[in-house]
Amino acid sequence: MTIPTEQATRPLVEVRDLSVRFETRDRTVHAVNGVSFDVMRGEVLCIIGESGSGKSVTMRALMRLFSSRITRVSGDIRVAEHDIMAVSERQLSDIRGSTISMVFQEPMTALDPTYTIGDQIAETIVRHQHCSHAEAAAKALDLLQLVKVPNAERRLKAYPHELSGGLRQRAMIAVALSCRPKLLLADEPTTALDATVQIQVLLLLRKLQQELGMGVIFVTHDLGVAAQIADKVAVMYAGRIVEYGSVRDVLLRPSHPYTIGMLASTVHGQERDKDIDAIPGTPPDMSRLAEGCNFAPRCRFAEASLCTKASPPPVSLSPGRETRCFRAAELLTRPALVVSQSEVVAHAG
Repeated sequence: MTIPTEQATRPLVEVRDLSVRFETRDRTVHAVNGVSFDVMRGEVLCIIGESGSGKSVTMRALMRLFSSRITRVSGDIRVAEHDIMAVSERQLSDIRGSTISMVFQEPMTALDPTYTIGDQIAETIVRHQHCSHAEAAAKALDLLQLVKVPNAERRLKAYPHELSGGLRQRAMIAVALSCRPKLLLADEPTTALDATVQIQVLLLLRKLQQELGMGVIFVTHDLGVAAQIADKVAVMYAGRIVEYGSVRDVLLRPSHPYTIGMLASTVHGQERDKDIDAIPGTPPDMSRLAEGCNFAPRCRFAEASLCTKASPPPVSLSPGRETRCFRAAELLTRPALVVSQSEVVAHAG
């Protein structure tokens, strides 16, 4: 798919100073804190980090999926020229599916157990493309064949519980792609799958993304997955993006202690009888964020006189590359700890 030149130069997604907090009677959880990033058309951005770092909350904020009763969202979100924060609920309903679609982590809870796979795909097509049910059913069959579901015609009549985990995830991808969205959000879509099926789904997503020219934001905590699918990587910690850049730069030459710690925590390249060099401590309580760098209590490079006094501002290391660390320039000179250099080089070229 060829993208017009004038469109290719503008970001498909522009997020500026996005913050999300959840307010209850007892406390306020600051889940996302001043996140900014761009995604170009045809580009894959991977957001990586530990559980609770704000990855999934960021994704759901892009589609305004939170109840306004306890959630406060601020900042600017633009997707394909739509101001997501300003559009009405009716307009947002039209944007969901046709402009932005989402593949959730567990398809068994995302798919309706009382409807067949074919009915669920066709319903989305009828809603957004205003065609007949017969036309939608034919398109649903084409979509199942597109995502490589075997015996697609028979699977159209199956219910979610009658399919394996891998086939359910493919069906979920078919639902998400049913209206040819410009942006696909994938929230850890391979976590619940075994290793063989995980690789198949990843290769399928990358192939479809390239064929359809979509932008993709892919959430994962698996650095190997990021190495295989990403063009750019955003590392999140305590609701902030602490490192951002190309997949080659971030995974081969990490500049933030948290990224270095995650790379050291993988099994790739580790000696058989040596313990994995895990990051010490636990993630911070998001309702009690302290002054200074939130990673400082777990950081082996932290300086108390500096890192606990002020939050490090974003530092530009090169065009398109930023980090939030007072010692970033020094850390860049250290030998890289790589998740799998062959994976990164093979993908990044």
